[in-house]
Amino acid sequence: MDLGLDGRVALVTGASKGIGRGIAAALAAEGARVAISSRSRERIEAAAAEVGARAYVHDSQDVDAAGGLIDAVESDLGPVDVLVTNTGGPPAGPDPLGFTREQWEAAYRSLVLAPMALIERAVPAMRERGFGRVVNVASSAVREPISVLMLSNAHRSALLAAFKTLARDVAGDGVTVNSVLPGRIATDRILEMAGSREAAEAAAREQVPAGRLGTVEEFAAVACFLCSARASYVTGTAVLVDGGLTQSI
Repeated sequence: MDLGLDGRVALVTGASKGIGRGIAAALAAEGARVAISSRSRERIEAAAAEVGARAYVHDSQDVDAAGGLIDAVESDLGPVDVLVTNTGGPPAGPDPLGFTREQWEAAYRSLVLAPMALIERAVPAMRERGFGRVVNVASSAVREPISVLMLSNAHRSALLAAFKTLARDVAGDGVTVNSVLPGRIATDRILEMAGSREAAEAAAREQVPAGRLGTVEEFAAVACFLCSARASYVTGTAVLVDGGLTQSI
């Protein structure tokens, strides 16, 4: 299937490793001109060299720098057609009331304000051109909250609601706004939360109907499709990629 991404300019944030890097690689394989960002210059430049992308240093906590990142990408590569907002998750903890005010504010900044700042800068021009794709990497926790992920549960759900609102407003201008919800994908965060790869794989065999962890490549394929011209009638939705783990309808 030709996804219609050849020559399109795509920006993927939080892409030095894991899911973000996987999505960037999938977009580059489809012929997109890919920009990737991370706060670590060393890691993002290494990832860019391997993926075939252009590297930018950007800290998602610095909301005021969002406009500058979009400007830099557009100056180097051209107008941004595809925006993938991705960032690492906030701290986990067993006590839902055990997080500090600073941790709540930091999670809100990285999971809500940061992606919206990028969207506010990129989407108006997408609407003018009559084409745009916005995809956010969220979590299956927005469907079934995970007990140790209070901050993620609260703030990723907030962005999902914002996306639903925005999607209705921009759909008539050829811009789609969607989220992809990872379940047990084999990333560093999942392995760290489980304690080890072996523990994560054992838990997945027992708990995930598919009987295993998902791969970054499997997740990236879904995200890449939502970025494509073929997905023009899919907007305002959130797609689970979780091997059947989530039981809610």
